[in-house]
Amino acid sequence: MTPPPYAIGIDTSLTGLREADDLLRDIAADVGFPEDAFGCTHLVRDGDRPRVALSLAAGSEAVVEAVRARLTSQGYRVTEGAWDHAGRAVLYPGAAALTGTLTVAELVSRSAIERVRVLGRPDGPDPATRLVTREFVRPQWQDGELVLAAMPAVGGTLVPFEVPDPTPCCADH
Repeated sequence: MTPPPYAIGIDTSLTGLREADDLLRDIAADVGFPEDAFGCTHLVRDGDRPRVALSLAAGSEAVVEAVRARLTSQGYRVTEGAWDHAGRAVLYPGAAALTGTLTVAELVSRSAIERVRVLGRPDGPDPATRLVTREFVRPQWQDGELVLAAMPAVGGTLVPFEVPDPTPCCADH
């Protein structure tokens, strides 16, 4: 699957992924963004202003233009297209169905995720391998595919590489 053809970028002053995820979900809910569309976060490092930007993409130009108009009227800086081709997907078709423990095959069949990549392994996992979603599945676009990075966990299962509640750097100092 390739990203939908119509996309906009939304500049933010946010520096944390959790806040960016929340803003992306709030914007999508506010504008009625369709469930078959995509919403991604992008790490932007230009100049003295590193931040997390957003993108929204859909198969309909009219939908994206309506979202652009609404966001612009709310004071957001909106640009043409996504920030880059490696966005971290927060909203994507099937995301809501990825709860509990699923096999890799179920994860792929229920969502827009096309492939699971296990860190440190050259080959993909067996489709019957169980993946504990933790209700937090954030795949990334890689070469036009939505790919979930996973890592081995207890009992031969996998878990998504990105954790829902990361420990802040230097939290114990």
